[in-house]
Order: sequence, then structure tokens, then C-alpha cells
Amino acid sequence: IMRPDLFDAHSVHWHGFPNAASVFDGVPEVSPAAAMLATQPYYYLAVKEGTYFYHCHVEASEHMQMGMIGNLYVKAGQNKLFPGTVLGSFTHQEGNEYLYNDGDGSTFYNVDYPVQLTTFDSAFHDASIDVQPLPFALMDDNYPMINGRGYPDTINAGPITNNADGMSGGKIPNYDAQVMNARIEATLNDRIALRLSNVSTTHLITITTTLGVPMRVVGRGAELLRGPTGLDTSYEVATLNIGAGQAYDVIIDTAGVPAGTYFLYTTNLQFLSNNDEERGGIMTEIVINQP
Repeated sequence: IMRPDLFDAHSVHWHGFPNAASVFDGVPEVSPAAAMLATQPYYYLAVKEGTYFYHCHVEASEHMQMGMIGNLYVKAGQNKLFPGTVLGSFTHQEGNEYLYNDGDGSTFYNVDYPVQLTTFDSAFHDASIDVQPLPFALMDDNYPMINGRGYPDTINAGPITNNADGMSGGKIPNYDAQVMNARIEATLNDRIALRLSNVSTTHLITITTTLGVPMRVVGRGAELLRGPTGLDTSYEVATLNIGAGQAYDVIIDTAGVPAGTYFLYTTNLQFLSNNDEERGGIMTEIVINQP
């Protein structure tokens, strides 16, 4: 309604999908793309478990800046094993879930959460809505987010309502937009799986947790961290650098962590704000409850 001149098609690029044929890559020169207001069936045959993300690959930087991105992950077939199946020293039980088909239960988790790190440039957005040349080379993101929200909205339940008053002559009503928060909650002794991805078009982002909450990286780029001989190459970190376009699988083992509220946040200080508003951006809570 606000931009009747827009005619971009849209596609689905499954970022990190291994060995995808170019016809499925989402680039408009070689892939099918849905025209504006059209519907088009589109699918992948998932062959590898792990954490990915998707985005529109038509004018990718512009469309990702405008939020055409999302979480995407494939669950392990190992989840469906018969109860009592022995995986090394671990015994599979009904309802158990794993990040990977690990063969030994090492990626077992009790709860999992997608944590998608995004940033956008408000000047770029304003130029787009005002039908001005887009300043790609000057892009400097000033709204950092987790799952499309900045703190404190990262921990608030309920949808974010967009205030559309006055837009397009009052033709657009206020509406609920981002419906997923980023609050992480578990019970003491649970193993929390974080499906982390960075879809910023401009920045590498470093995250950490409150001191005493351990993070073990068990997967990267939808691959279990194992050597060719089966050697476990997972590692524990205090901070994790996530480049744009990367995805990591991290397990937080809460055994021995006192119940309470902790934080997952970025060490990039400029990303701990909502533009001019301090104490915002990439930060959320990890709540560990007593059983």
C-alpha cells in the first residue's frame, strides 16, 4: 500500500543447505521466484539435520535488511529410535531429542530455543519507504535484535504491535508483527540447546552468558563437531564469535548452576542499545527454575 512501485519477486534460500543445486538456491537468475501477491509451492528434501536459516535471495541485502529472514532447523532422525536403544553409554528414552545423529547421546537436550541475531539500518529503511536511492555502501546497522526484537522486548511475552498511525494516509491499521520472544527458560539440571545464527548483513557479533553459565559448541554450519576418526571436537567457550551467515549449535548444561535469572548478551557494546535508547539490543534472559 505504501510502495505501489514495488514489484520484486521473492524466493527461499535455505542458507547452509549442503550441495544444493543452483535451481534451489533462490538466486532469481537460475531459480523459481514467486511474483508479488502470487502463491507458489516450493520445497526441499531435507537430508541433513542441524541448524540453518532461510532468507530471500532476490536482492538479498535489501530484502534481508527488510526482515525477509527466519529460523530453520532440521531435527535428528535419532529422536525416533525405539525406547531403550543403547547409544554408547547413553540409553535413549521415549521423547528424547538430540541436535544430531550423534550415536552416543552427547547432543541430547531437554529444551531448545532458536536465537537468531539480526541488525538493521534505520537510514536504509527510511530511504526505502521514501523511494530514495538505497545507501548500500553506507550501511551501518543501529538496531541489533534477537529473533527480531531488542531488549527488553526480547523477554516480553505477546506480540509486538506496530504503530501504523498516519502511514499511507491512515489506510494501514496498527497490527501485531513480531510474535516470538527470545526468553530462555529451563529447569535445574536441564540441558538447553541454543540454535544460534547470525543473519546480519554487516556485522560479526560476539555473544556471552553471565559468568558461571557454560556454553559448549557441538555443531557448526549444520555439522556435528567430530573428527574423521570420530574424535569429539566440541569445545566450551566463554564468548562465541558468530560471523554473518554462520550458524552454531550450543548446549548449556545447567547441572551445578544455581537456580535464578542469568543473561545471554553481546560483548559488542554498540549492540547493547536500541539506536539512541540505552540498555537494549542483543540481550535476553536465561531463567533456570527449581524442579
